[in-house]
Amino acid sequence: MNFDLLKPLFKEDANGKIVLLVMDGLGGLPITPGGPTELEAAHKPNMDALAARSVLGLHHSVPYGITPGSGQAHLGLFGYDPVKYEIGRGVLSALGVDFELGPNDVAARGNFCTVDAEGVITDRRAGRIPTEVGARLCNLLKEKVQLPGVELFLIPEKEYRFVLVMRGAGLVSEITDTDPQSVGKKAHIAQAVVPAAEATAELVREFVRQGDLVLAEEHPANSFVLRGFASTPSWPKFNDVWGVNALAIAMYPMYRGVSKVVGMTVMPAAASMEEEITMLEQNWNSYDFFFVHIKKTDSYGEDGNFEGKVHVIEEVDQLLPRILALNPDVLIITGDHSTPAKLKSHSWHPVPTLLYSKDCRPDGITSFGERACVGGSLGSRFDANDLMPFAIAHAGRLDKYGA
Repeated sequence: MNFDLLKPLFKEDANGKIVLLVMDGLGGLPITPGGPTELEAAHKPNMDALAARSVLGLHHSVPYGITPGSGQAHLGLFGYDPVKYEIGRGVLSALGVDFELGPNDVAARGNFCTVDAEGVITDRRAGRIPTEVGARLCNLLKEKVQLPGVELFLIPEKEYRFVLVMRGAGLVSEITDTDPQSVGKKAHIAQAVVPAAEATAELVREFVRQGDLVLAEEHPANSFVLRGFASTPSWPKFNDVWGVNALAIAMYPMYRGVSKVVGMTVMPAAASMEEEITMLEQNWNSYDFFFVHIKKTDSYGEDGNFEGKVHVIEEVDQLLPRILALNPDVLIITGDHSTPAKLKSHSWHPVPTLLYSKDCRPDGITSFGERACVGGSLGSRFDANDLMPFAIAHAGRLDKYGA
């Protein structure tokens, strides 16, 4: 999408309201041949009833066959080309915990993990240690690890997740991850992607060396991995691009971070899905675009918990009448990517998408699921970054183009 194309078309008096409800990792796979996916197995009468009044389809946030990370997948949903607008997880995580990144900062997302005596990773999430344990370990590393000429910040994010920020002159963020993103492997050794990053990569290697010594006697979090080294980008802002006043509502820091990168107003972290909907209700009159993020669908998918993911989808369905009671002009229900419990990871599979508007042409499909969405008018393989202009149009916010 050419952002400049839309600006002359924005209606000055437009007030249509849009809700983008993202169930992280929504797409799934059958556990048994011919069986249902998590979305298809869920009892979700409200979503199914809404599907009959909506248009459906399956989206890809990145090119076909490529498995997207959460940051890039959300950028696609926000209407940004995720290949052009690439960002490391570190910046998203840092902004998500309200850390003010400076011009000389390099940030990375960290996972505390469990390794065996040979350094092989046996659990990438260290048993999902409580956040307070992660905070203690961050303080321990901050106290013990010293790098010449660099100020270190270690901020707990959620459970096993933390943020590493290095601050110093001449730091360069083009560094490879140490996280292999699978068990049964040793952590990678950080490498410079460009020659100018070699000194920074050496600092990362030294941080890892010292940090592993500090955590050696801890259990289960006796090591850590790092990924998504990045510095703050300067991008077009969401409100300017789409002519809206946007609010982001999310429980997890990373998704609050990606919202901040594109300039949305971001609510404090919610404690539950119910509180997220309460925030939506309380702020309904102050904004006209609402990004509401549900995390647990992805968490259960990564854990291989099919029934747990089904249950979360059912919980969201029970909250749906509260959203519909606000009478949004457009309601989109989708995911950022697929996280099938069968695979215990993100995958390349297209993501179910539902768009409701009083002015849409309903497909007449009476259920919301992967196989049902194949026959929807949005298409069985459309690009995620085409969803936002479609939503803006359905909200009655655009004039016609051309003579």
